[in-house]
Amino acid sequence: VAFASLFFILVSITTFCLETHEAFNIDVNVTETLVVGNTTTILLTHKVETEPILTYIEGVCVLWFTLEFLVRIICCPDKLLFVKNLLNIIDFVAILPFYLEVGLSGLSSKAARDVLGFLRVVRFVRILRIFKLTRHFVGLRVLGHTLRASTNEFLLLIIFLALGVLIFATMIYYAERIGAKTSDPRGSDHTHFKNIPIGFWWAVVTMTTLGYGDMYPKTWSGMVVGALCALAGVLTIAMPVPVIVNNFGMYYSLAMAKQKLPKKKKKHIPRPAPLDSPTYCKSEENSPRNSTQSDTCPLAVEEGATERKRSGETPKVGQ
Repeated sequence: VAFASLFFILVSITTFCLETHEAFNIDVNVTETLVVGNTTTILLTHKVETEPILTYIEGVCVLWFTLEFLVRIICCPDKLLFVKNLLNIIDFVAILPFYLEVGLSGLSSKAARDVLGFLRVVRFVRILRIFKLTRHFVGLRVLGHTLRASTNEFLLLIIFLALGVLIFATMIYYAERIGAKTSDPRGSDHTHFKNIPIGFWWAVVTMTTLGYGDMYPKTWSGMVVGALCALAGVLTIAMPVPVIVNNFGMYYSLAMAKQKLPKKKKKHIPRPAPLDSPTYCKSEENSPRNSTQSDTCPLAVEEGATERKRSGETPKVGQ
């Protein structure tokens, strides 16, 4: 079942990606009749549709996901816990738009077309099916546990980046205006940094050491600020990352240790004997806990005395 689910997930994601390729898009001319009062107008519109083969493949995948979802929700002992699970919500949201598109595709009203347009935008939810792989792969579950355990470190990293972006975006804005000409009252003709909000993008790209090169300083003072921004970004990212790496190593070691443990065998717990069973109350000679049974079961005392009389034993003094 895990391999079948993995196969359909990969096929569905591949189909989703191929739907956007030009080779799988067909140009269709659609004729619509518009009636306004006593006037009838024929409109010729241009429409792009996906190859039918991809739709059929997606339909087969959706049928599998629907069957899997229904079986899991029927067999789940706790329905409320099942509904609250994020992966199950993703499954439902990814399945529902396909059935809505099939149901509304035959309608020609404007409201139906608007809904279809909205559903096509919501198609991106299908890509979230990749998170279903966490049910079958230990590494992805370890990654999820690491992200949840490292929430404070991620918040700390975001705060550090936000402070750095705000500081260096402001610095680069004013540093680039040091070399401005007197004929330029705004001081922005010679630079990419027209305002501070644009500098936010440059600061993020620089502090994360990405460097697209779409924006860069052109003055010596701006280059100094850019160098400081790059160095500060390296230090900012380097501080919380080791903690996140340690959390990942801890959870990964724990997951590997659990996999190496032998499987637990179910212990046999004997059921209590019924009241009318001959073994319900045993004699003192056969039971290792005579005193306890004689206290709780008076039949054991009487049975033991009867057996001693039959065997001709005489009680000793002091017994």
